[in-house]
Amino acid sequence: MARIPPSVAAVRQAVRRALPPGLVLVACSGGADSLALAAAARFVGSAVGLVTVDHGLQEGSDRRALDVSGWARDFGFAPVEVATVSVAGLGGGPEAAARSARYAALSSVAARVGASAVLLGHTRDDQAETVLLALARGAGPRGLSGMPRQKGIFLRPLLDVGRADTRKACAALGLVPWDDPHNTDPAFARSRVRGAALPALVEALGPAVVANLARSAEQIASDSSALDALAAAALLQAYASGPGSGLDVSDLSGMVAAIRTRVLHAWAKALGASGAALSHRHVAALDALVTGWHGQGEVHLPGGIRVARVRGQLVRVPD
Repeated sequence: MARIPPSVAAVRQAVRRALPPGLVLVACSGGADSLALAAAARFVGSAVGLVTVDHGLQEGSDRRALDVSGWARDFGFAPVEVATVSVAGLGGGPEAAARSARYAALSSVAARVGASAVLLGHTRDDQAETVLLALARGAGPRGLSGMPRQKGIFLRPLLDVGRADTRKACAALGLVPWDDPHNTDPAFARSRVRGAALPALVEALGPAVVANLARSAEQIASDSSALDALAAAALLQAYASGPGSGLDVSDLSGMVAAIRTRVLHAWAKALGASGAALSHRHVAALDALVTGWHGQGEVHLPGGIRVARVRGQLVRVPD
């Protein structure tokens, strides 16, 4: 009996552990990570489809999408979908706009075909890069938690698998991946981390640094989840007269900072502030209304929302 290459076995084992029942879709760009993921899911699963997204940002992207979808049909995936998206008008820079368009398209296809999950090909190396980027921008625990293994219908089975293993798996299976030029374009922060920052850390601290960064993200995510649960309960107690009302300053001032700032963050989102636009600066300004009150004026939150301290409460200022 032929021995399965270790890289192929590692990818298959990771997928087998994560695969839910029912139809699943693999999001596949044709790169080594998603190609190895797709091959493993097709081997392990009984009902596996594939979606490839054409962002239209590079010449020949439509032909590449057709190549990936053609391979998928030959390989026995069903259904096979090509989702063409436009990033025009989406904010946050080109990377964020492409990501928003891609996730929206994947969600739409999954809902239409009745898929229980969409598998994403992010690896341990991607997780380490995410942690470094979060550190560089001064992110708190939420950012340092990295990418979750599951968020809604999206699953990341390969967060314990190295990028080198996905490339080796493709080679062992005779699959020829596509190398996205954006991955080496220094115009993008993640590309600079991938090409220079992380290799420098590996050279200085040894190859274990990649796994250690990824493991740190998982540990921080676990702790952050516990604090979020405590903050959700504390928010309910802090409402002055039930959900939708203002927050009682006396209740807030009795909370430790790690809980209080989470309560304020959750309350701001409940008021309608976009989570993507809500920053540390906004939460710090709300916190100052509780812990550093000296009669200051309103705090302005994303979405034109204004908050003030009035008679011992934090309240939304009417428009």
